[in-house]
Amino acid sequence: MTTDVHAHLWSEEYLELLARLGRPDLDAHRGLSAGASVEELRGRFKQMDSAGIDRQILSVTPLAPHFQDLNSAVEAARFSNQEYAELVERHPDRFAAFASLPLPHVEEALIELDHALDELGMIGVAVTTDILGASLSDPGFEPIFAALNERKSVLYVHPAGMDAHSQLIRGRSMRWSAGAPIEDTIAVVDLLLSGFPSRYPELRIIASHLGGGLPMILQRLDRQQPWESPQTPEPPSTAAHRLWFDTVAHGDRDVLELAARKFGVGRLLLGTDFPYQSGSAFLEASGFIRDSFNTVQAQQILSGNAARIFSQG
Repeated sequence: MTTDVHAHLWSEEYLELLARLGRPDLDAHRGLSAGASVEELRGRFKQMDSAGIDRQILSVTPLAPHFQDLNSAVEAARFSNQEYAELVERHPDRFAAFASLPLPHVEEALIELDHALDELGMIGVAVTTDILGASLSDPGFEPIFAALNERKSVLYVHPAGMDAHSQLIRGRSMRWSAGAPIEDTIAVVDLLLSGFPSRYPELRIIASHLGGGLPMILQRLDRQQPWESPQTPEPPSTAAHRLWFDTVAHGDRDVLELAARKFGVGRLLLGTDFPYQSGSAFLEASGFIRDSFNTVQAQQILSGNAARIFSQG
């Protein structure tokens, strides 16, 4: 089963809920045919069939239900998880879903985690690269990752779309072109240097967009780590081989092949970034994998690796 681990769906009802709760910058996510209407789903499935993709694992990121207000976070998380669960129930051969958590509220997030994974049948959790400005390695979030580790579950990490909280990015028309991969890079490097992969060895972490700039700086990290981050328990390159990475690279075969050399083919998972890559770009998202590797390697990325990590829990 060819599985796309990086795909988004936002119903109009969910977008309206976020608007009511005060979420800004929703216009960029509207009008993309990424909703739950019959017409939009029919168009999505047609594109999936054309690309040879059997199943998508849905995530609401970057529109995650992360609110400082507890009630807002809980309401949005419960709504999105229930909606996704119903979609998966109606289309079990086309969809699976990552759960959302009402962060930064840890106690309520643990309650929702149990509900989403045990009662709704979701196959992991999706979070953004930071939680309202707090890093994923913040000790306050440790109970969540410990619970996921105990379950041998999956954590999917996607950019927050918050300009990496940098004034040098904000307002300069580069939030997604440059800001998102910077967010990926910062988040993944922080996980590596904080010892996350060895501390939670049963937690299967998927990083978006090939880890941002990680393939290009992995050797630099190894050389700098002994003096800059001496508390790190293992070389960053060793820790990186404990993670998985989706293949969203906007058709750049050189970057894809570099990631395969750095991480290994066994650590790559098909990602399309639907709906931001649709039409010909959507076809290319799987096609450039088939064009870059031999048949066995391509099938490993398109289906084999996902089957392995989502069946281990």
